[in-house]
Amino acid sequence: MADARDLARWSETLSAIARTGMAFTENLYERERYEEVLHVAADIKAAAKRAEQARADEVAADDPSVEAEIDHFVGEWLDNVGEGVPGYVTPKVAVGAVVGNENGEILLVQRKDSGIWLYPTGWADVGYSPSEVAVKEVSEETGIDCVVDGLVGVIDGQRMGFSRFGMYMLLFHCTATGGELRPHPLETSDVGWFARDALPEHTAGAQWWGPMAFAAIDRAEPIAASFDEVREPVWRTGDD
Repeated sequence: MADARDLARWSETLSAIARTGMAFTENLYERERYEEVLHVAADIKAAAKRAEQARADEVAADDPSVEAEIDHFVGEWLDNVGEGVPGYVTPKVAVGAVVGNENGEILLVQRKDSGIWLYPTGWADVGYSPSEVAVKEVSEETGIDCVVDGLVGVIDGQRMGFSRFGMYMLLFHCTATGGELRPHPLETSDVGWFARDALPEHTAGAQWWGPMAFAAIDRAEPIAASFDEVREPVWRTGDD
């Protein structure tokens, strides 16, 4: 059975195909068909939200707010349609930094909005290379200066379940070189160094990123970057 994560993936993929098609076509008939696809994608997205809510309580399928939600999704997607190449829909890009110190500890921040602990992360900024974004995010969120040692991995955030839209994260290994611990006044509640066996209670996703993060911190030489394995098949078949 499809779960909320499957539904979110299907919805965002259909939306991206339709929005990209609308950006390149000059045929009015095709634009109308793409807009119909957007409505289907919005229906799937609303179903994904209902599936998540249903885990905790009973959600009526005929809830009148669902139609308003679908209209909102379609309107939001249409507002983001550009013309030509600017309208080609691609995943957003985030950058994360696994920063180690001389004691083999990892640098973590506590997000102010959720209370969750994680390594420093941020959206990629235009005008910066990915590694420059990593250094900038670490400095801004923690007050620590660092150098980039290598790429730990390229991660599909939607596949890992920590985003409901297309997002890739470039995760870098960095080494602290100076600075003082100083949380960002708007983005982080706290910041600190933590040993492998002493991570904060509410640390997000450590079961999958922890081993490769500490492997990078513990080794003197760079490690081979990881990436998500290819699914076979990528999409469900009639036998699934």
